[in-house]
Amino acid sequence: MDSERDLMLVELISHDHPYLTFTNFVGNIAQDLGLNVRQLSTRKLRLAPNAGGRYMKVSLDNGLLSIRERIDREHICGQAVVYILPFKTTLENPLEVHRGELEILDVNDNSPVFRDCSFSLKMSEAITPGIRSRLEGAEDQDIGINTVAGYTISCSEYFSLKTQLTDDRVISAELVLEKSLDRERQSSFHLLLTATDGGIPQRSGTAQILITILDINDNPPIFEHDVYKGSLSENALPGTSVLKVNANDSDEGVNAEITYSFSDRTMRQIRDIFIIDPDRGEIRLEGRLDFEEANTYSLDVQAVDHGIPAITGYSKVQIKVIDVNDNAPEITLTSTFNKITEDAPPGTFITLINVIDRDSGENGRVRCEIPKNIPFKLQTSSDHYKLISSEALDREAISEYRIPVSAWDQGSPSLSTNKTIHVTISDVNDNAPQFTEASYNIYVMENNSPDVSIFAVTASDPDLDQNSYVSFSLLANHMGDLPVSSYISINSMNGVIYPLRPFDYEKLKTFQIQVQARDAGVPPLSSSAAVNVIILDQNDNAPVIVSPSAPGGSAAVDFVPHFVSQGFLVTRVMATDADSGQNARLSYQMLKSTDSTLFNVGRNSGEIRTARNILQSDSSSQTLVILVKDNGQPSLSNTFTIHITAVENITEKISERIKLVKNPEYVSNRNLYLIVIFGCTSIAFLLIIGLLIGIKCKQDRTVIQEYNYPSYCYKGGDSRVRLNRGPAKKETLCYPGTGQVVRVQELNQYSVCLSPESAKSDFLFLKPCDVPTSQA
Repeated sequence: MDSERDLMLVELISHDHPYLTFTNFVGNIAQDLGLNVRQLSTRKLRLAPNAGGRYMKVSLDNGLLSIRERIDREHICGQAVVYILPFKTTLENPLEVHRGELEILDVNDNSPVFRDCSFSLKMSEAITPGIRSRLEGAEDQDIGINTVAGYTISCSEYFSLKTQLTDDRVISAELVLEKSLDRERQSSFHLLLTATDGGIPQRSGTAQILITILDINDNPPIFEHDVYKGSLSENALPGTSVLKVNANDSDEGVNAEITYSFSDRTMRQIRDIFIIDPDRGEIRLEGRLDFEEANTYSLDVQAVDHGIPAITGYSKVQIKVIDVNDNAPEITLTSTFNKITEDAPPGTFITLINVIDRDSGENGRVRCEIPKNIPFKLQTSSDHYKLISSEALDREAISEYRIPVSAWDQGSPSLSTNKTIHVTISDVNDNAPQFTEASYNIYVMENNSPDVSIFAVTASDPDLDQNSYVSFSLLANHMGDLPVSSYISINSMNGVIYPLRPFDYEKLKTFQIQVQARDAGVPPLSSSAAVNVIILDQNDNAPVIVSPSAPGGSAAVDFVPHFVSQGFLVTRVMATDADSGQNARLSYQMLKSTDSTLFNVGRNSGEIRTARNILQSDSSSQTLVILVKDNGQPSLSNTFTIHITAVENITEKISERIKLVKNPEYVSNRNLYLIVIFGCTSIAFLLIIGLLIGIKCKQDRTVIQEYNYPSYCYKGGDSRVRLNRGPAKKETLCYPGTGQVVRVQELNQYSVCLSPESAKSDFLFLKPCDVPTSQA
């Protein structure tokens, strides 16, 4: 019975070569159909020759589907984005037909190609920047990302390329004009257009663009002078030539042919008086002149070329009419010195003023004046005036004067003339630089980085130019044996202060330098300011353990009696920190211990006390690791190890300590000398204390002792002493180092005994002891 099933074999075929060869493996037909290899030959597995069968084959030995011949996707698929190649597989006994599909994927095996390797564009030099010209696009037979992905153009300051994606997903390129064209400077451009695809590896194609610039009439006629000046006597006759104007046009042909005329801006009345030759540009008098109506004439002359469109050039012609009978005074300056120093004394000559009136008689007599509220005055001479200074000048107050000079004649009506004289006051070095503050305070953290600025002083000088150029320096002084220049340097140009070495707060906390500001005048002026450098502490010193001593290195040995009660003071750890403030504020904590329940350490005092009673079951050897840290940021710390041994008799501790002292492994010669001295001193002190106690017991007086450490009763031995006394007032016992004040009630007697602390110290410690009633 025939059967037909669908066999979907969707294989993504990709290869580095442009064609797929017969060696490419596509799929396993036997595995997909669920057949073993022996059934392939028995059931005569074969591919239908139509459609995909012509491109593929199946091996009856292993059931593998492979490529029969090379596949060119562009040839069989065209521009289809997705192309499925169908094929059929048949089996006999029983007959089965299976359909399969093979998807052929594109590889980047085609480069973008332009239809023409070059194409031409023509542009007028009159077009404005921003105009776009559509360029011919390249074609790529590949699809998807393997088709044309972008365009580039060779570098040009006049053109750029703009690309955009059209609605049908095609990249188009437009040539954009970035800069105005000038055919007289460059008449053509050669550009290279490159199209690239998005495949890997990327492929590209190029085309030449030839741009020809078309000439236009873009150069106007230019006159030789912007303003032409001429004059005529009032009695000149019509036809008299006034002057000739001339213009040139850089264009050629008809674009360079020029016609002269008066522009519309020239008043009709003036055009009735003057005429101009349209070909030669000569201006002649046509009418009559009347000085009383107008003494000058201004004509706007234009030159128009014959280009399309025509371009016009303009010039101005000024014609002065000379009147022999009526002229206003004229002011002229000679020997002008436009600068005068501010330290010039009163009476310094500035300029010579000549006032001329071409008229005669009373109309030619002229007077001249300047304002009175300025530090200048005029000295009258026979035919001229001298402008001199009348007061002291200060450039910092006023640096320039605009002095109006007025001259008028004696005619009726009187005619006058005004002129402005510019007088600049030049600077002299009469101001010393001034600091913004008399003294500065600089705060610098210790361990600073050298050559990193810490401050900048500023000084200003109201003078000008080199008189205001301020340079900075350090005045010579010393800090100890070293000059201040070995600690600090200053930038002479901007006043930036730099340290030359790291500062150490523990060695140097503050110092003062003198900074001098000096200008560049001649002679130079200077001033100075004090700069106080204050070093700020940094937490750069770790705590140092000073007590108890550790002869063996970093560990100390201590002894305590067996069966001491809770709160017994074993020892006190003392440490110092070279820093200051919070950086030297120390705290203690137990970092590690053999038995964490047996001892505790005071956070602030460093006292190591028993946290509970020492039991028989507790180990006789205890090791404590004490951490001492400061309160700096970041915090620094140190550790110290104490080995504590519980002994039955306190004398064992003393003997062991003596042996420890005698052992040269732990004690140096210097330490040995110190121990001997302290031992002798302690023995003498104990003898004195014992003598005083005996005297006080005999006299039945109150015994008040100040203890460095609180003591506890030691019940072993015969060191008990009973002191009797009469009634007394309440006493206060002060315990140094604990900050505690204890009020003692009125007592008739004390029972004291030697404290175990006496065996741990060079001092004799007494403690109250429980005494039987019969003994009391």
